Amino acid sequence: MSEPIISVSGLRGIIGDSLTPDLAMRFACAYAAGLPAGKIVITRDGRTTGRMLADAIRSALTAVGKDVVDADIAATPTTGVLLRSFKAVGGIQISASHNPSAYNGLKLFNENGSVLSADAGEKVLQRFRNNVANWSSHDSIGSVETCEDTWTEHLELVTQNVDVERIRKAKFKVVLDSNHGAGSVIGKRLLEELGCDIVQLGGTPDGKFSHPAEPTEANLQSVLADVVSNQAVVGFCQDPDADRLAVIDETGRYIGEEYTLALVLDHVLRQMTGAVVANCATSKMSQDVVENHGSTYHRSAVGEANVVGVMHANNAVFGGEGNGGPIDPRVGYVRDSFVGMAQILDAVAARQEKVSALADELPKYSIQKTTVPLAAENIPAALDALEQKFSNAKVDRTDGLRLDWDDRWLLVRASNTEPIVRAIGEAKTSEAATDLCQQAADIIAEIDSPSGNSLSGQLC
Repeated sequence: MSEPIISVSGLRGIIGDSLTPDLAMRFACAYAAGLPAGKIVITRDGRTTGRMLADAIRSALTAVGKDVVDADIAATPTTGVLLRSFKAVGGIQISASHNPSAYNGLKLFNENGSVLSADAGEKVLQRFRNNVANWSSHDSIGSVETCEDTWTEHLELVTQNVDVERIRKAKFKVVLDSNHGAGSVIGKRLLEELGCDIVQLGGTPDGKFSHPAEPTEANLQSVLADVVSNQAVVGFCQDPDADRLAVIDETGRYIGEEYTLALVLDHVLRQMTGAVVANCATSKMSQDVVENHGSTYHRSAVGEANVVGVMHANNAVFGGEGNGGPIDPRVGYVRDSFVGMAQILDAVAARQEKVSALADELPKYSIQKTTVPLAAENIPAALDALEQKFSNAKVDRTDGLRLDWDDRWLLVRASNTEPIVRAIGEAKTSEAATDLCQQAADIIAEIDSPSGNSLSGQLC
């Protein structure tokens, strides 16, 4: 058996190999042991193995005396809404996000309906490693209730922040690709509420993906064609748990996930100003949009919980990550593809411009990425060498090493699961971004192989 990927935010693994019902139950019990009395919400993203894990986790939680709300299939942002609605003390979303169908996982929530912070997650990990489970006697077993309507409150929160009538009058034709994930539960209902003519792909949340789960350009080639053939104004593509959104414009051009947050911010900040937070791996075009609208931009470490923490600290009006995950505090402190869809349609209706035109107005940058083998003990020396090499850059050590210039930036972070570092470079041209990543890869490789037998980074 291989090892599951376990972190402070949850776990992920291959069903029947690195992730078994026993392991999921032990992890859920370790999480529950730190919670006060109260309900725990369980949801899942539609994968074929989700019901099996939900049954196992529900059994384990009741066996340690916890009351459970079983909401079955629901998007990750919906989990946060349900948790607040039921006044629950915690929540577990069963999902492997964008990983292939053989995977599944657990994502943990706090009592506020946000993903668990690093500090709280570390305590869960300690209890899990110590195999903590406080089994209850026969007379104190927890109860179970089911939730049939998982969507109404979430849908209302999303629509109350856009001009519904304005969107309805436009009668947009939209392609929605939920790819057989949890996004289909609210996605179609949301677009119907907004008066759209919908072409839905993968509308049954059974986890039988029509294409690879991550909504990248390579994986969405058939959807690009569907947008054009159906003469839609936009294509919206969700990942399996619907906390990420990729956008396709009316010409069939993949706008992508980085543009999702920037498009939403450009629209939202035309109506209000305030602090905005994104992680340090998010495209600079979001920062430019924020500052062009007279608002303040803050960076966090990578990870949704880190973004949310900085949002709270700065009373932010909006936040998100460049992987297609806008976070609207008016709806919840969770990445939310439905927020992205509603706000982009509202922008198109308000400005009476095509999606392609709105995207083309945004600042232009190119992102490149590379991975380089590097032993853990050599990471500090590698980061120091990079900082010395690029001594004219602004240095930020919040999460690995970020180096900033006026027109480009470089981020180098260690992997939590592999002996590698990941480098992300962004610049005005793909050539400049590639060169930045390659320089970083060469420097890192020299640190790892001082004899000169270095391995170059693999650009992707």
